[in-house]
Amino acid sequence: MATTSTIEWTEMTWNPVTGCVKVSQGCKHCYAERMAKRLHAMGSDRYQDGFKPTLHDDLVDLPKRWKKSRLIFVNSMSDLFQDAVPDDFIRRVFLTMEACPQHTFQILTKRSERLREIGGSLPWPSNVWMGVSVEDARVIGRIPDLAAVPAQVRFLSCEPLIGPLENLPLKGIHWVIVGGESGPGARSMRAEWVESIHRQCLVGSVPFFFKQWGGVRKDMTGRKLHGRTYDEMPRLTAIEPAVDMRPSPCGA
Repeated sequence: MATTSTIEWTEMTWNPVTGCVKVSQGCKHCYAERMAKRLHAMGSDRYQDGFKPTLHDDLVDLPKRWKKSRLIFVNSMSDLFQDAVPDDFIRRVFLTMEACPQHTFQILTKRSERLREIGGSLPWPSNVWMGVSVEDARVIGRIPDLAAVPAQVRFLSCEPLIGPLENLPLKGIHWVIVGGESGPGARSMRAEWVESIHRQCLVGSVPFFFKQWGGVRKDMTGRKLHGRTYDEMPRLTAIEPAVDMRPSPCGA
């Protein structure tokens, strides 16, 4: 299952896994859950079980059929590192990405602890960008987990941004995306939250991508900040190595 994407920071989506289980407040109004319910009602074979986590073995090798290079968001309808996905399946997805150097793959997870636990056993080719979702300060601990992973590009998706994020640990982070929540029940995002993250990115020389202000009708609020759009992307030279941000043992 692959589709052309309207997500501003990617081109295509590839979903060898669909469905998920909510783990934090950023999941409250999940767009993927809404879409899965709609697809289930339409009789889609892939969504017979609605938003229940489902592995699609026949889609694992799909990117190998695409010769033209593409920017691909992996599992836009799920989370590759959730408990329902076996380690071996995750490794198969990574091996496919490794076998497709013509593409660039973008992965997002809220399960940063598992990412860190098994990251050392996965191949990390330069075309795999790894990110974590950070919607507010309660989940800022996902960032050190990400920083320890040896991905060529490590990025944050601060969307839906539902609270302030001050003093972000941006060492070892190569890209930050910010966006407000959209759709039914969308929670508001304050301008000062966005401004703060933008300033931190400027100080840290981290590319900043402003996706949207959000709201029930995101097309009405747009995506301009300071009267312009911010579409900065990761710089692919001089990427820093992974950083271990755990405290040192006593006496070390």
